[in-house]
Amino acid sequence: MKALFHLSLPCIGIERTKNFYVNILGATIGRNTQQWIDIDMFGHQITFTKSGDYQFNYKSYKFGNNVLPSFHFGVILEKQIWKDLYTKLVDAKIIFIDTTVFLEEKNGMHSSFFVKDPNGYIVEFKCFEAIETMFLK
Repeated sequence: MKALFHLSLPCIGIERTKNFYVNILGATIGRNTQQWIDIDMFGHQITFTKSGDYQFNYKSYKFGNNVLPSFHFGVILEKQIWKDLYTKLVDAKIIFIDTTVFLEEKNGMHSSFFVKDPNGYIVEFKCFEAIETMFLK
């Protein structure tokens, strides 16, 4: 079995979170209650737990010529799925950081774009030029 990823995060509201991940990103809902919801994001489980307002500050870092949020999570997609999702999210006008190529002409070369969910989390979508170079130095 291929290993799957699970992430649990606090959220401000279940309905707003559900709407963003399902109706905007195209994810599906798993188990849920009024206090938490499991989101199936490309086969990986993200659990959002209703916590109300919370303080969540994060710093940025520089990667190449780009300043990126230190705390973010995301998913690595096949090129066509990545392109289709990018087009959908551009049309919805919710791109936070537009398409950027990282590690150009090096191992690990990939394109990314970022969106911000209703809880303030930054979600990255990556597409590697050659997936086998993902961990190579």
